[in-house]
Amino acid sequence: MKKVLLEMEKLRYPSTGLGQFCLHLGKSMAKEDNKGLDLHFYLPENRVGEFGNQFHYHIRKPWHKVFIPGSSGFDVWHCMHQDSAYLPSGNAKLLLTVHDLNFMQKYTGAKLKARFQRLQKKVDRSSGIAVISEYTGEILKENIKIPDIPVKVIYNGNPLQQFSEAKQPVFIPDRKFFLAIGVLSPRKNFHVLPPLLKKFPDHFLVVAGPEHSTYTKTIIEAAEYWGVKDRLIMCGSVNDEQKYWLYKNMEALLFPSLSEGFGLPVIEAMSLGKPVFLSRLTSLPEIGGDQAFYFDDFSPECIQNTVESGLQFYTSQPEIPNALIQHAAKFSWESAAKEYLKFYIEI
Repeated sequence: MKKVLLEMEKLRYPSTGLGQFCLHLGKSMAKEDNKGLDLHFYLPENRVGEFGNQFHYHIRKPWHKVFIPGSSGFDVWHCMHQDSAYLPSGNAKLLLTVHDLNFMQKYTGAKLKARFQRLQKKVDRSSGIAVISEYTGEILKENIKIPDIPVKVIYNGNPLQQFSEAKQPVFIPDRKFFLAIGVLSPRKNFHVLPPLLKKFPDHFLVVAGPEHSTYTKTIIEAAEYWGVKDRLIMCGSVNDEQKYWLYKNMEALLFPSLSEGFGLPVIEAMSLGKPVFLSRLTSLPEIGGDQAFYFDDFSPECIQNTVESGLQFYTSQPEIPNALIQHAAKFSWESAAKEYLKFYIEI
């Protein structure tokens, strides 16, 4: 029986994109026929038992970045993201999931070179690579030398949990609102959105997501400049019920991101039949397809006009919500789990 370890140290941060990836992929794995594989999960101590008592659990320790006892005893070690420092010793075959190369926008010079070198070292160590979009695969091949190993696109699923009676969060007034959601970093580009409120004087802008930088201040300053700070709500991280309520009751998702390996909020919003407005950059056209509306640029005029015309079209075509739901259904964790299980056997 092939012994496989799924490295899920990012469950330390379950509300982030990588945390959600680990959580939902693991839950779907637990429901599948594991094809005779002996699955083990490597994760934080407080997540032991997360996927059921039929599996083996290994507790993540900070010093494991240097050496992980017993890691050489696995046939396959699935490293869940390209920046992980938790790697096996010995002859365990490494399957590496690459989500993005966003560091290319963040670093220059020696730091950028060092990041490429670290990723190249992991790729050279790998027996197989999974990428979460065609775009990510293309960027990886343009910047990293890929050995003669399989590279597969395995799309993420929709992690949105639905609630039959979700309660309205106390921080949301009884007004129409647009939603921008994601980890608050400059690449999300949310600071270009406040001018939209000048065109929609009866709407609020809700920005949700964990704060990992000073970018929150940038968004607030943009709202102050445009005189709409009183209609900007920075609500920080939200729980699953709050997130569902926000998606269900928003006018539209605004996602002008500069760099995405996938873009989970796009599928989450579409799964409820809600309109999404996206940038044309990186993976977003691939994920949004013909069902999304796109910003040609990020000028106030373009953003205002794109949202105005898009909402008019959306409300005039009663079949659009169902088309959005059908599009989102193409991305499932069940399918992702099946593909990874086959990949474990293949390598």
